[in-house]
Order: sequence, then C-alpha cells, then structure tokens
Amino acid sequence: MSHLILLLLAFTGGIFLALQGGLNAQLGVLLRHPLLATVVAFFFSTFFALLLAAGQIRQLPSRAVLQQVPVYMWFAGGFCSVVGISLYYYTIPKLGVATMISLGLCGQLIFAVVAGHFGWLHLPMEPLTIKKTIGVVAIIGGILLINIK
Repeated sequence: MSHLILLLLAFTGGIFLALQGGLNAQLGVLLRHPLLATVVAFFFSTFFALLLAAGQIRQLPSRAVLQQVPVYMWFAGGFCSVVGISLYYYTIPKLGVATMISLGLCGQLIFAVVAGHFGWLHLPMEPLTIKKTIGVVAIIGGILLINIK
C-alpha cells in the first residue's frame, strides 16, 4: 500500500472519529448520560468489528501466540478507549465538537510526539527534531486560533 493511500486512510480515520464523537455525544445527551452512549457505542463497535473480522480473518491465532500476549494488553487498550471516548461524549455537548476535537487532537499530538521520541509502547522511535517541534507549535497555534472566542 502506498504511503499516500496510508495518509488518506489516516485522514479519513480522523473524519470518522470526529463524526462518531459528535453522533455519540448527542446519543449521550438523549440518553441523559455519556457512559450509556459509551456502552452503546462499544456494543455496536464490537458488533461491526466482529463482522469485519469474520470477513477478513482466515485463521485465528494459535494458543501459543495467545499465551505470548502480556496480560495487561488484553484490557489496557479497552480501558483507555472507554476513558477517552467517554470524555469526548461528556465534553462535546458542553464545548462543541470543534473545540473538543481540536483540544483532543492537541492532547493526542503532544502525547504522540513524546511517546514517539522515547519509543514508548514498544513502537518505533521517532526523535523529536526542530522541524517536528515547529510543526507541533504551529498546530497548537492553530488549535488556539480555533478556540479563542
């Protein structure tokens, strides 16, 4: 898959994250609790993920492969998803989707740059350079412009 297609997929993923955030935040308002929207969203996310997996996966991992997965990896990502998504659903109706998503993006960006610099989570190291620092500052400046009333 070409790098350009990967960039377009990442951009599309961002659109879908913003779209689901707005839709599920509204669901949380209608259900009168953002955690109920989170439960519904994860239930249907699981359903759709199972459908996609059934169509894509030809062979399940072996028992040996499953035993190599550290215990914390079975639940830590799901826990982070619930916290992050619940905070989106709680704050979007109060802040607006543009404010929430831009501030969420700022948090993701700063964490990603630090995590990439130090190679956290066993991911490839991406050293922080002057060019990346200028890019982060420019994006944060844009986020501030979006949110200054």
